[in-house]
Amino acid sequence: MGELDLSPTPLAGVIRVQRHSQADARGTFARLFCAEALAPAGWRGAIAQINHSVTALCGTVRGLHYQQAPFAEMKLVSCVRGRVWDVALDLRRDSPTFGQWHAQELSPESGVAMLIPHGCAHGFQALSDDAQLIYCHSAPYAPQAQQGIFAGDPQLAIAWPLPIHQLSERDAALPVLGADFMGLAP
Repeated sequence: MGELDLSPTPLAGVIRVQRHSQADARGTFARLFCAEALAPAGWRGAIAQINHSVTALCGTVRGLHYQQAPFAEMKLVSCVRGRVWDVALDLRRDSPTFGQWHAQELSPESGVAMLIPHGCAHGFQALSDDAQLIYCHSAPYAPQAQQGIFAGDPQLAIAWPLPIHQLSERDAALPVLGADFMGLAP
């Protein structure tokens, strides 16, 4: 009941998680997280933190965020209201997909979530007003380790579906991925 199916994406270690909901006259039931089911994809231990993000306006971009080691985190990102275009950017120096990105549309109707490994930056664009995400994190937030890459970095050429707007001051000030960036250590 409420199984999770895992499938690889073109980005090494980024996993598409498909939920299967059960429906009856009362409504539906779907499993949002299962450590045992996610273990083959690299999830270790319990959830350290769960966050709920509400994005008011369609077109808003949040990210691209990550935490540096030793506070690096794995994230399971699920959309529970509206629609988002979820992006993972591979920053792992030894990865075969270093510097590449993958995007997946998430919505409650699709039942799709993204599992984003340590060493990848994450961001999303709201494709509807009142888009809401639930993030399950493998490590707690560590403000001293927070980092990011500017979502509009021309070198990355992320194909955002809508024009970028409503960036926070912090996100607008994030650096581009410079040619001297050697990647994150494993």
